[in-house]
Amino acid sequence: MVRILLTGGTGQVGLELIRSRGWPENAQLVAPARSELDLSDVSAIVEYVAGGNFAAIINSGAYTAVDRAESEIVAAWKINALAPAGLASAASAAGIPIVQISTDYVFDGARREPYCENDAVRPLGVYGASKEAGEQAVRTSNARHVILRTAWVYSEHGSNFVKTMLRLAKAAPSIKVVGDQIGSPTSAVDIAKTVQKITLSLINHRAAPTGTYHFTNAGVGSWFDFAREIFRLRGTSPALEEIRTFEYPTAAKRPANSTLSHEKIMADYGVNPRHWKDALSDVMASLLASEVLREEER
Repeated sequence: MVRILLTGGTGQVGLELIRSRGWPENAQLVAPARSELDLSDVSAIVEYVAGGNFAAIINSGAYTAVDRAESEIVAAWKINALAPAGLASAASAAGIPIVQISTDYVFDGARREPYCENDAVRPLGVYGASKEAGEQAVRTSNARHVILRTAWVYSEHGSNFVKTMLRLAKAAPSIKVVGDQIGSPTSAVDIAKTVQKITLSLINHRAAPTGTYHFTNAGVGSWFDFAREIFRLRGTSPALEEIRTFEYPTAAKRPANSTLSHEKIMADYGVNPRHWKDALSDVMASLLASEVLREEER
């Protein structure tokens, strides 16, 4: 049995990794609850990995409350920086690879073109800084690793932009959405498929490519474009008002450009991302079907 440690199993990407049918029959995903493995306790992480006989580690666990991180600095750094350091150190000691999920927030968004993997990082807030520190911990651990940066993640479950829009539409006749931040909405299903492919390659092939990679769905839009497509697929829409970032102040600054280049992952792993509108269509179909079923059960 090939045992793979998965942290963050209750998160959007973690749940899709568990749900995926693409794992071989001899693969076992071990996704411990917080009571079994506390990511804020580095010594517990090292001990857990040492005794687990794992073939690889996927770290999808993260402190993702971007605005709250500005006031909960220690909590964010424990999960986003120290936990990856402990996991990567343990992976190095065990001689196994680690896949670390990271974020577009390591960049400041000032670049006009899509960000490449070797572009200079410049996080704008605590969340991005803590995730970038986690990257450095993995990168310098001597463990075979892939750091996978992604952006604008959504899925059928958890808290995300798609579900927020659908919830707001039930409560308000109009919604204001930022239109001067651009990126690529990315389905957690597609991230999970890419992580799965990379992880199995690292396990089965010693010479599998390592390093830092970018993955999002293809195509670019603003949050306003994202919202408009959500409601087009829904069939009905509230009045949408496009606003600028300064009109919607938040505790943490967001990158104006979160677009990530796919060239490296396409070349090294043969990953060809589908368009974000196609991925969104699948998730919306599932969400709308669930909504219909709930209405029928009432």
